[in-house]
Amino acid sequence: MIRPDGTRIYADVAYAELHGFRPLLLDLYVPPASAGPTTDLPPLVIWIHGGGFHSGDRRILPETYPPNSVFDRLVAEGLAVATVDYRFSGEATFPAQIDDVYAAIDYLRRFAPAYGFDADRIGTWGESAGGALAALAGLTSGQVSAVVAWYPLTDLARRHAEWSDSVEAELLGAAPAAVPELAAAASAVTRVTADAPPFLIVHGDADGVLPLDQSERLHEALLTVGASSTLHVVPGADHCFEGYGDIGGLVDESVTFLSRMLSAAMPPSASVAPLSAPVASSSASSPVVADTR
Repeated sequence: MIRPDGTRIYADVAYAELHGFRPLLLDLYVPPASAGPTTDLPPLVIWIHGGGFHSGDRRILPETYPPNSVFDRLVAEGLAVATVDYRFSGEATFPAQIDDVYAAIDYLRRFAPAYGFDADRIGTWGESAGGALAALAGLTSGQVSAVVAWYPLTDLARRHAEWSDSVEAELLGAAPAAVPELAAAASAVTRVTADAPPFLIVHGDADGVLPLDQSERLHEALLTVGASSTLHVVPGADHCFEGYGDIGGLVDESVTFLSRMLSAAMPPSASVAPLSAPVASSSASSPVVADTR
């Protein structure tokens, strides 16, 4: 599909089909060439939705956000955006979720020439559980040049360590204290290295679901190793920035950060080993040329 402004939309693209699971889909928006700051191919931002790792929809933003604001604002800035599925904790335990993000990155890089974006300039952006996955992908894939993490879960052993019915336990398959190595592998704070990409972390100081210290700890860990990190504490904002009056301004800030970082990005280093090898399904869809009629 092509919008009147020239934006190409590829909906319901199967990027991976894993035996015994539902197909994993993505939607891709590619801006017209004139939308970007140069005539180069646009960078790509991968949006990862939240939902406690057990729910959510790649196509739907939290109700507190201006409708479709993330996708529309990225495209208006001249950035391509892919919004991706991943397996929920009720379908598969960690590291399935980050493996799926790796698979999406692998698929998008492989077919970037056909879709028309730059495979070497990729950013990740996610909220809540999606923010955790965006951070992990940035720290471990070796293929991400910038990260925006909104109110992410970054340290699974920090809270509910002994609980067997928490979000963390559902994700790991056991209480974090019972599987400390797996909990550490799923925690961005333990995966930080000096060659981490630039981070923008945004978190409300009244978040009653994921406390602000989850973001503070990641920010401090990045600064400690000499990586670039900006922490924006949003006054009075609860989870999903509920109670804050200018979420559109936070979207603008994040889009500007990604545009600036990805416009200046060199191809990222591939020296960081992912948690497990990216899964590239042999049955993933090849690109379908948008209908120009």
